[in-house]
Amino acid sequence: MKKALAGLRVLDLSRVLAGPFCTQILGDLGAEVIKIEKPGEGDDTRLWGPPFLKDAQGRDTTESAYYLCANRNKKSVAIDLKSAEGQALIHRLLEHCDILIENFKVGGLEKYGLGYAQLKEKYPALIYCSITGFGQTGPLAHEPGYDFMAQALSGLMASTGAPDGEPMKVGVAVSDIMTGLNAAIGILAALHHRERTGAGQMVDVALTDTTIAALSNLSQYFLTSGQCAPRLGNAHSTIVPYQAFETKDSHIIIAVGNNEQFKRFCQILGQPGWAADARFAKNQSRVINRDILVPMICAIMKTKTTDAWMKATIDADIPAGPVNSMDKVFAMEQTQARGMEIRMNHPLAPAPIALVGSPLKLSETPVSYETAPPVCGQHTQEVLEKLLNLKPDEIDALKNAGVVQTASNQNETSAGDIRSKQTGH
Repeated sequence: MKKALAGLRVLDLSRVLAGPFCTQILGDLGAEVIKIEKPGEGDDTRLWGPPFLKDAQGRDTTESAYYLCANRNKKSVAIDLKSAEGQALIHRLLEHCDILIENFKVGGLEKYGLGYAQLKEKYPALIYCSITGFGQTGPLAHEPGYDFMAQALSGLMASTGAPDGEPMKVGVAVSDIMTGLNAAIGILAALHHRERTGAGQMVDVALTDTTIAALSNLSQYFLTSGQCAPRLGNAHSTIVPYQAFETKDSHIIIAVGNNEQFKRFCQILGQPGWAADARFAKNQSRVINRDILVPMICAIMKTKTTDAWMKATIDADIPAGPVNSMDKVFAMEQTQARGMEIRMNHPLAPAPIALVGSPLKLSETPVSYETAPPVCGQHTQEVLEKLLNLKPDEIDALKNAGVVQTASNQNETSAGDIRSKQTGH
């Protein structure tokens, strides 16, 4: 099978979500991703649970659902970056890598000799992607950044939630996810530039920048009008009706995008006269008069079930959909047909585990699923032997000195022991 990014090698010094989400995309597209983890504990998200992956005896492993969502198609190599020997190993790995991605605080890798300014002369073709909360410049550059903070500072939380309720974060770490996507885009652009010139560069991506940009029309609403778009819950600031409605048995979203759709919607509501009413005939008028129109729609929507409204909207070619819980999402034939639930063998599980599939569908170079999210240090021995040509006794010496961790000495520590060390219990 052809792979879009075959032949590229990524050194992944990131952890948690934004960076790992980016490198999982690159891995799905065929790049070889070497994930560097801290010996013993590994990626922070391994212990962000429950739920955890169960072993053959039904016991919790150290592989959380959070970790599993963003770490397939990677090789885990556990190296202590704080040691001089560990830093030397990273440099040896960089000789074989095209891309480095990290999400340390600004300047955090410089103390290990791994900052961009320290590497760019030695590895002029290296693409160095740095993911931070606020970017490499500005008064907040050196502050730590987290998804929750980015959602708050960017205006996303102020724009989300019921009009009379408190500001609300999105139910998933969407700033991290979007930043991972932008990082992947930046890396691919840098690869194209390198293909033409041979020169690498730094890709500087920040959670706050990404979230401000992703607010798109709401950010532009302010820049154009000088006013903040109102918080409207499940409604839309500039389109009506475009929101969730309570039905007789659950909820449904109606997304009327133009005046012709509104006419058809009025027909299925049994109110064709609304489409000719000057207060509602055009979207601009509906936005102005939403407080009159929407309560009337709400009253009618409650008279039928979601299934009944779905049939009516489909027949009338009106965009609509039920508000699904996750069990219904993965029960949908559409979800399964698109390969959004996949199965992969995992070394700690007695049967193939379910994972979320990639949304990328390429006709000539489709994504591939080669390896499940690895256990910490699963590939240390393999990478050091095959890529760096270290001999077994050299690896044993590094292992005994605590510089690296292999799959064998990872298994010497139980999940419970690691959790106790992590939590202090």
